[in-house]
Amino acid sequence: MTTLTVWHDGACPLCRREIALMRRLDWRGAIRFVDATTAETCPIDRRELLARFHAREGDTLLSGAAAFAAMWRAIPLLRPLGLLARSPLALRLLERTYLAFLTVRPGLQRLAHRVSRT
Repeated sequence: MTTLTVWHDGACPLCRREIALMRRLDWRGAIRFVDATTAETCPIDRRELLARFHAREGDTLLSGAAAFAAMWRAIPLLRPLGLLARSPLALRLLERTYLAFLTVRPGLQRLAHRVSRT
């Protein structure tokens, strides 16, 4: 089995919570999680890496919904969702949903920062 590498924003409270959950679900250790804010090297420009979710599956660098789908495929509980996302139609729908999320992400991050301080 090929290890999947996932880059995440360790400075983002939303991302930290999500990655913590994914780590717990990844009981096989199939995913290498890398905090892009502190990584010594990055496969692309760090700002670009932090702007969208990225994963490397084999030799292929994925971003957005495709990266999430690869991560889901590596986690037994989420594998059916990841396999469903291989469908071009499902992947397009997931990508549109992800793009919509990116527009509200800054506000959600601010809210999460406030909540974590109280």
